[in-house]
Amino acid sequence: MRKCRSCRSCWRFRARTGTGPTPRRSRSCVTSTPARPRSYRWTVLSAGVCAQAAYAVTGLGLPAIAPAIRRDFGLTLTQTGVVLAASFLGSVPTLLAWGLVADRIGERLVMAIGLACASAALVWAAYASSFGILVVALAVAGGVAAGVNSATGRAVMAWFRQEERGLALGIRQMAVPLGGAIGAVALPLLEQRVSLRAAFLGLAGASLVGAIVAFVFIRVEPTDDQSALARPLRDPRVWLICVGSTFFVTTQLSLLGFFVLFLHDHRGVSTAVAAAALAVTQVLGGISRIALGRWSDRIRMRIVPLRRVGLGIAISVAVTTVLLDASTWIVVPALIVAATFGLSWNGLSFTATAETAGRARSGAAIGLQQTFLAAGGIVAPIAFAAIVHHASWRLAFGLAAVSPLIGYVLLSPLAERRP
Repeated sequence: MRKCRSCRSCWRFRARTGTGPTPRRSRSCVTSTPARPRSYRWTVLSAGVCAQAAYAVTGLGLPAIAPAIRRDFGLTLTQTGVVLAASFLGSVPTLLAWGLVADRIGERLVMAIGLACASAALVWAAYASSFGILVVALAVAGGVAAGVNSATGRAVMAWFRQEERGLALGIRQMAVPLGGAIGAVALPLLEQRVSLRAAFLGLAGASLVGAIVAFVFIRVEPTDDQSALARPLRDPRVWLICVGSTFFVTTQLSLLGFFVLFLHDHRGVSTAVAAAALAVTQVLGGISRIALGRWSDRIRMRIVPLRRVGLGIAISVAVTTVLLDASTWIVVPALIVAATFGLSWNGLSFTATAETAGRARSGAAIGLQQTFLAAGGIVAPIAFAAIVHHASWRLAFGLAAVSPLIGYVLLSPLAERRP
C-alpha cells in the first residue's frame, strides 16, 4: 500500500488525488483549463456580479419607467402591472431547467447564452407595437436569462472555499439591488432624453455586456467533487430550505413592492421622498447581505443566522405595523429598518442551499430554490394588495410579520449545533 501511495504511475495514486481524466459519469461538456492563481476567484466573482446585475436591471429597473410604458402603450394600471411582472413570470418555468443545464455544461455557457438571447428579446421589446408583444418579449427575456441565478452561484461554489462562501455569495447577492439601482437611475434618463425605445435598447445592451463578460472571464475548473453523485432534488433538506425561504420572500416582496405606494397613498409622502427612502433601503439591504455572509463564515453556520434574521424580520415588521399611523419621521425609519431586514437574508439561504446539495450539483439546487422564491414573489404582492383593498394596510402588514415566523419554525430541524 505504501508503494501505491508514492508511485505516480499507479492507478490508485491517480484515483486518490483526482488528477486523472474527468469521470465519464459526469458527461460534462466542460473542458479542463490550466490551473489559475487563487486570486482568480475574485475575477470569477466580479464577472458573476456583472452578469447578475445585468439580469436584475430588467426586473428591478423597469418600474422606474412604468409611467412612460403606460403612457406610450395606453395601458390600464392592471396591464402595466402585467408588463412589470412579465420577465418575472417568464423565469418561473425555466429556473430549475437552467440549474440542471448548468450542472451539465457549466456556468460559463449558461450565462453567456442566456444573457445574449435576453439581449435579443429586449431588442424585440424595444420595437414592440402592442401590449401583447411587449409582454411576450419581456417574458422570453426573463426566461432565457434566468439561468444566471444558478450559474453565478455555482461559479462561486466552485472557486471559493467553504470558509469564504458566505461572504462571496453575499457579494453576489448584492448584485441584485445593485442592478435595480442602476436601472432606476439610467432608464428614466434614457427615456426622458431620448425615448422609451432607447431605454429598452439600454437594457438589451446591459444584457449583452453581461454575456460578453461571462464568456471572457468565467472558466470552469475541473473537479473530482464526490457531490457529482448527489441528487439534490431528492434531498428533503434542500426542499425544506426552499419552502422555509419562501415564507421570507413573501414578506420581502410585499414590503418592497408597496413601500412607495404606502408612503404616498396612505401617509401623503411625496413620490420623490418615498423613492429616495426605497433607494436607501436597497443600499442598506445590499450591505447587510455582505455583512451577514461574512458573519456566517466566521461562525461556520448558515441556518442559525438565517433563522435569526427571520426573527428580526418578524419583529421589525410587527413594530412597523404598530407605528403605521405615527409621525412620518417615525414610520419612515421603521419601514426602512423592516425592509432592510427583509432584504438581508437571501445570501444565507442561497449559500445553505448550494452547500447542502454539494458543489457539483449546486446548479439544480439553486434552480429549485429560485423557482420557489419566484412563485412566492408572484403570490405575495397579489395577496398583499387584495388584503389592503378588502381590509386594511394594518392587517396586510400584520400578516407579513407572521410569515417569517413560519419559515423560522420550518427551518428549525436544519439548524446547526455547536460541537
